Amino acid sequence: MGILQVVVDGVDSVKLTEVDAPQAASDDVIVKVEQCGICGSDLGYISMGGLLGPGVPMRLGHELSGTVVEAGSNVSHVAVGDRVVVNPVANSNHIGNGGPEGGFTPLLHVRGAAQDEQSVIKLPDTLDFEQGALVEPLAVSMHAVHKASLTPQDRVVVFGAGPIGLGIVLVARYYGVDDIVVVDLSGQRLKTASQLGAAPFKASEGDLFQFLSERWGTRDVMGMPMPAADAFFEATGAGPVFNQIVNMAPVNARVVVVGVHKAPVEFDLVNLLLRELQVSGSMAYPDEFPQVIEMLASGEVNPSPLVSHRYDLSEFPDALAMARDQAQALKVLVACQR
Repeated sequence: MGILQVVVDGVDSVKLTEVDAPQAASDDVIVKVEQCGICGSDLGYISMGGLLGPGVPMRLGHELSGTVVEAGSNVSHVAVGDRVVVNPVANSNHIGNGGPEGGFTPLLHVRGAAQDEQSVIKLPDTLDFEQGALVEPLAVSMHAVHKASLTPQDRVVVFGAGPIGLGIVLVARYYGVDDIVVVDLSGQRLKTASQLGAAPFKASEGDLFQFLSERWGTRDVMGMPMPAADAFFEATGAGPVFNQIVNMAPVNARVVVVGVHKAPVEFDLVNLLLRELQVSGSMAYPDEFPQVIEMLASGEVNPSPLVSHRYDLSEFPDALAMARDQAQALKVLVACQR
């Protein structure tokens, strides 16, 4: 019996096609996918015709939750009926990231689950499937926060009010950081940032340098006053934004790059030298999946403002069109059983 699967089959070409239903080997798990989110990287994969290049079909979807409907004989940490989240990169599966499987489908084959218990993780009864689908992007945000080594006293600037940037706000506040400014061009996204407890700043309507200096005061950098921020997160993927950060950061500021930059960025290393900036890249989530689940289960954070739109799998073209509209969309979720 065939099932539906979203497949990238060329540059800017996506189709909802029928594929064979998966069968589990002794180390594998089959997950009935309930919710799967559209990620910014999905949009990138589509624009380039897939990770393996145009002409090589690629199954899409890596932010997902669901229920175990089949477990191989060697799998002991989850059982049929368990509600779970799937770590798409555990056990080198690369689900929805160039591997043989993708999460936008009713039934997902998770290979080698017995070999890596982090590949399929139980979802607490207090969390629903929508929250489960947010674990993956929130793990990206949490890893970025960990890279910055934030303390509750830190003054933080987040550039980019997309799901990752807003997730950084959510995680930072969970860790006790209260003074956060979010910078973006979208008034709608900044409204959500405000809902999450951050101070919004619309980049097209003011002087950020002045705004931060008036909010926090300044620190002297070789005779030049710079806003007294402690940490900056670059979650836009825009080269000019990175340069803006480097040019305004004070001495010993921490800068974390979590946005995906598609082109090289040129910047003045003298700024790095004189200010002793700590610049880190942040990629994925080496250890953060269980920690995000614990955070959500605590009830201390509410991730629901991150979800802006909901669609059925049969409506995937409409869901994709909405996800591309950064002025309106945040996290777009797809219900894969409909």
